[in-house]
Amino acid sequence: MLDNGALIGFVGVSDLDRARLFYGETLGLPLRDEAPYALVAVVNGTMLRITAVDQPVAAPYTVLGWRVADIDSTVAHLVDQGVRFQRFSGMGQDDRGIWTAPGGSRIAWFLDPDGNNLSLTEFPAVAG
Repeated sequence: MLDNGALIGFVGVSDLDRARLFYGETLGLPLRDEAPYALVAVVNGTMLRITAVDQPVAAPYTVLGWRVADIDSTVAHLVDQGVRFQRFSGMGQDDRGIWTAPGGSRIAWFLDPDGNNLSLTEFPAVAG
């Protein structure tokens, strides 16, 4: 039943003005609506509600991620925008913070201003 519904993503933030700068300007997401309690972006057909909460609780795992075609250029662009990529002990990330998973996916993590863990993933090309 829900497989026909449109997915909506949510991320909690403490300051909508700061979130507007980060998600709208730094990440370049098109902010379509700015209600008193949330910002709304539609990203490749999926709605993302950036919701004001009193105290966001940063999860110790990724809460929001993007599939990208070229992680190298995406990371370079975001670094130019001031994004700092996370490093995790023992992960074997390259000098830009990109980790290559055993299956060939390449992943990089970064935090929003409230400490929400966000990621980029480039999946390996499928032959055939």
